Amino acid sequence: MFTPRLALASLSGRADADWAARGAEFAGAAFLGGIALDEASREAARTLTERDREEFLPDDPHTFVERELRALSDVPIQPGWNVRTTSIEPLREVAAICARHDALLEINAHCRQEELCAIGCGETLLADTDRLSEYVTAAADVGATVGVKVRTEVEGVTLVETARAIETAGGSFVHVDAMDSEPMVGRVAAATDLFVIANNEVRDRSSAHEYLEYGADAVSVGRPSDDPAVLRRVRSATDEWFDR
Repeated sequence: MFTPRLALASLSGRADADWAARGAEFAGAAFLGGIALDEASREAARTLTERDREEFLPDDPHTFVERELRALSDVPIQPGWNVRTTSIEPLREVAAICARHDALLEINAHCRQEELCAIGCGETLLADTDRLSEYVTAAADVGATVGVKVRTEVEGVTLVETARAIETAGGSFVHVDAMDSEPMVGRVAAATDLFVIANNEVRDRSSAHEYLEYGADAVSVGRPSDDPAVLRRVRSATDEWFDR
């Protein structure tokens, strides 16, 4: 799906085309966003900014997504967009944009902010596999390479079953925030043919190799994705692992 097997994970309000371009020396992919696509998710994002959280809130999110992808057209990195929505039509629209630009589309079933969960975005999707599957299928049907950003340790959620549902619906990858349940990465990898990207405290050779040993196909770096020293260490670790 991408090489080198290091991705830059989305950072709310910070992960734009310039951020991705700065990391292109080290990473094979960059997930921009997250971005809210419909009015309900945008209103939740506005509320989040009132308590000092950074959010992308352009006047037209679809135009913004396309502009940022165009800015990366000559940058040697696989772009992707992490998106939030409570309705399907805006998702189809952005999926079509991603398909035109050969960009990955990552549905956000990860965020746990109260404002997002209250409207059915973020991690609440993990417990609603029918709706999550509907989202995945809608994006895949317009030609997007689609996956889902998930987290472990959500009460009532069996992540292996969720991953299987994602695959059946037409998903190609899953981006797993392992929290404190690193072995779950291995269970998801063993249970599906999805491309598995492992996330959480990936900082160096040891942490990267732990996830790769479990069976991850790639790892991602979140908060320190703008730190060249961290990216250099993780890039070296992934190159070492896949070269041997």
